Amino acid sequence: MKHVIVVATLSLLTLAACGESKGDRAISGGALGAGAGAIGGALVGAPITGAVVGGAAGAATGALTDKDDIDLGKPVWR
Repeated sequence: MKHVIVVATLSLLTLAACGESKGDRAISGGALGAGAGAIGGALVGAPITGAVVGGAAGAATGALTDKDDIDLGKPVWR
C-alpha cells in the first residue's frame, strides 16, 4: 500500500499546480489527488482512505507551489 501512495503522491507533484492562485492550485491538486488516491486505494482495497490521503496531499502540494513552478493553464471552473 505504501508503494501506491508514493506513486500517487509523485503523480500529484507533476499535476497539482493548475491555476494561477494558491486557492485554485489547492482545489485542483486536491481533486487530482483524490482521484489518483481513490484509484490507488482501490488496488489495495481501501479507495476511501486513498482518496482522503491523495486529496490532502494534492491540496497541500497545490497550495505550496507557485504558478511559475508548473502552469497547466486556467482551471476549468474559471
